[in-house]
Amino acid sequence: MKGIIACISLAIVAYVIHYRLARLSVFAAFGAKYICSAVFLADRNEQQIREEDLGVPPRNYATYVVDYNDLSVTASIFGFYKQKAIYRNGLGATLINELTEEQVRGQTFKIPMLSNVNQDNIPWPMGNKIDDDDINNFPSNINQTQIHEAIDNLFIERDLTELKRTRAIVVLYDGKIIAERYAFNFSKNSKFLGWSMTKSIINALIGILVKDKKLNIDNPAPVPEWNNTNDPRHSITLKHLLTQTSGINFNEDYYSESDVTQMLFSISDMAALAASHPLKYKPGSECYYNSGTTNILSRIIRHTVGENEYHSLPHKNLFSKLGLLYLNNGFYNNEQILSHDWIKQSTTLAASNQHGEYGFHIWLNTGKNNDSSIRKFPNVPTDMFYFSGFDGQSVFIIPSEKLVVVRLGLTKAPDGNYGADQFLKEIVSSIK
Repeated sequence: MKGIIACISLAIVAYVIHYRLARLSVFAAFGAKYICSAVFLADRNEQQIREEDLGVPPRNYATYVVDYNDLSVTASIFGFYKQKAIYRNGLGATLINELTEEQVRGQTFKIPMLSNVNQDNIPWPMGNKIDDDDINNFPSNINQTQIHEAIDNLFIERDLTELKRTRAIVVLYDGKIIAERYAFNFSKNSKFLGWSMTKSIINALIGILVKDKKLNIDNPAPVPEWNNTNDPRHSITLKHLLTQTSGINFNEDYYSESDVTQMLFSISDMAALAASHPLKYKPGSECYYNSGTTNILSRIIRHTVGENEYHSLPHKNLFSKLGLLYLNNGFYNNEQILSHDWIKQSTTLAASNQHGEYGFHIWLNTGKNNDSSIRKFPNVPTDMFYFSGFDGQSVFIIPSEKLVVVRLGLTKAPDGNYGADQFLKEIVSSIK
């Protein structure tokens, strides 16, 4: 009996050790990738990143070595669990996991040639130049004092136990910038992390391909792992993936050894891992937010346009035109980039989403079970939809108010809550 108890005890200890070690490896990988992107892509100060971005548990468990010659960052915890990320021009930072560093550095992709035109010389919204007339002719129906007070509240830290760490605010009304502010060491030229706001960029890229009739959202998703008609996953459509109702059994827990941490930090082919998972629910019956489906969608885009066009597609067809695209129903600079129907579908609540929060990889403020009184932002119009990312990254679009509000930062409060509902309420009420 004692032997059995001892074996059980050892098994429990082994499991706990394995669980803890797996988490430490994730923390090291996260830090290596984060610093590599921030230093070599965003051109930020290494010490500032260590102190502000990675200065709290569990992010500060690791030590980091930044190699400016090798363009790499190596992280370790207590000298173990080493993780390395390398920077490649035009591709960003990549973790070294399944593939060797030599294999990753040996990869060749067609990198888009970006324009060298000085954006400061091009008038807004195609560029950064804002005429003096636009600055001086502030809309008469806007309460400037109220807007600036609302923005002040997001930059002033009144609770030192829960810092908001707002880094950027931009407010657009009726196609014009009416407020803009940045934290110290950041500017309009800074590169900011978008995190899961990128999911909504995937929405736009899929929408472009649907408009060009290269994809059909009601057909079975073109995923090789699901090609067999006897496979229950074969019935998963692009619409299911976009609305997070694919039914795939995928664990989105970031603080344990889970499907999402394995996908992001241990696997070279993320989409293949996500696509390998079985069903948990019938496709279309349950809404479950997970990043695996987004990586599958990204691979679908890649296979649809081909390897040579994959990296240039966002730059050529979207990034230089993004601005007010969603507010203007997909129309921008005399070009219908996304169809009216796509914008409507993308911002309509999926039938199986009873929480009233999700469209086509875009968050909604519709309300639970279409009850407008039960929603995340009760003080903001129900037609608002938004892009949302980790640590409080947000782009809010409110068509009824002709508003676009961008907020970027590093908020560690639960769900990145920096007081967005009250802030948006004040912005909306400032318009008479």
